[in-house]
Parts: sequence; structure tokens; C-alpha cells
Amino acid sequence: MLLTDRSVRDALEAFSSPDPTPGGGSASALASALGTSLLIMVSGLAKTRAGTEQERAALASARQRLVDLRDELVRAIDADAAAYDRVVSAYKLPKASIDDQHVRKSAVRDALRAATDVPLGVMRLSASALSEAGTVAAFVQTGAASDVGVAIALVRAGLHGAKLNVEINVSAMRDDDYASAARGTAERQTTEGEAFARAAERALSSSGSSGSQG
Repeated sequence: MLLTDRSVRDALEAFSSPDPTPGGGSASALASALGTSLLIMVSGLAKTRAGTEQERAALASARQRLVDLRDELVRAIDADAAAYDRVVSAYKLPKASIDDQHVRKSAVRDALRAATDVPLGVMRLSASALSEAGTVAAFVQTGAASDVGVAIALVRAGLHGAKLNVEINVSAMRDDDYASAARGTAERQTTEGEAFARAAERALSSSGSSGSQG
């Protein structure tokens, strides 16, 4: 059964088990999916900061983009676990003969690339969600400010967690060109995501509001 098809309690048990999957990569995607879901909730509230049609239109547009991002992040939860399982299987391939070694080397390379591509995707999606968080933060109603703050924290955690997974995977690679490109992409996504997060937090604090919707 996919992790995303389990109950919350069962999913937590899966993360708590000694099995290597689901692990930090899936947890990172889940964190960003949770934060994005909170942003979707807030952007769908009837009341906005100033109550204007322009704010409602901006939030409606952001909400649709956030729904798409959330759906991709949900898929990444199980995709990350599957990618890591593929890495484990590749390392278990026989290496007795020269031919075996070539096959194993190729399988490990491809598996590590796939296992790196997933968290890189989570980083991209998280940075995009943090970009949309700026719009939500700018027009959020007073009582939902803390929900947006929690959302930003969760997506930011997902962004940095995914980066840790990129770093551990590329450190095991012998493909220097791919590893260098992956590191560069991860650094850019981190810089971009952090800039969006700080901008969203500034927009949130500019409301001068406190309190919680939920």
C-alpha cells in the first residue's frame, strides 16, 4: 500500500519503523505537502485582509497553483521511497564477474540519479509554494496569520530536508558532472526558496495582526 493511502497513524508508524523507507526524503515531501495544504486552506477563506475583489481574485489564482503543487508533492512522498528502494536493490546486484560489475555500476548510477531527481523536484515544488505564500500572506485575514506562518515553516523544512537528501545522494556518485549540476540546482532552489519565504514572512508581519484561525 502506498504511504499516501494509509491513515495518519499508520503513516507515522511507517516512518517509525526500522525499514529504510519511508525516510527523510518522503518526510520532506510530506512536510511541504502539509504546508502547501495549509496555504490552500487559507487562500480559500471568504474573508481577506481588506475584503476587496482584487484580493479574492489573487488568492483564487494562488490557490489553484497551490493545489497543483500540493498534488505533485503528494506523489513525491511515495516516489522518493520507491527511488531509494531502487538504490538498495542496485547495490545488491552481483559483482562476481566483470560483466556483473558493469551491470551493477550502471544500475547504481541510474538509481542514484533517480533518487536525486525526486528531492530536486521537491525543492523546486517547495520553492514555488513559498512563492505563492507571498500572495497568501499579503492578503490573509487577521485570524489566519498563524496558519500561514506554520505553512511557511513546514514548506521551508521540506525544502531544506530535500536538499539534505540531494547532498547525501550526490556524495555517493562517481558521476562528477551530474553531481556538480545537481548541487548547483539545489543551491539555486535553496536561495530562491529562502528569498520567497522571507518575503512571505515580511508580508505577513506587515499586517500587524496576531491570532489564529485554527
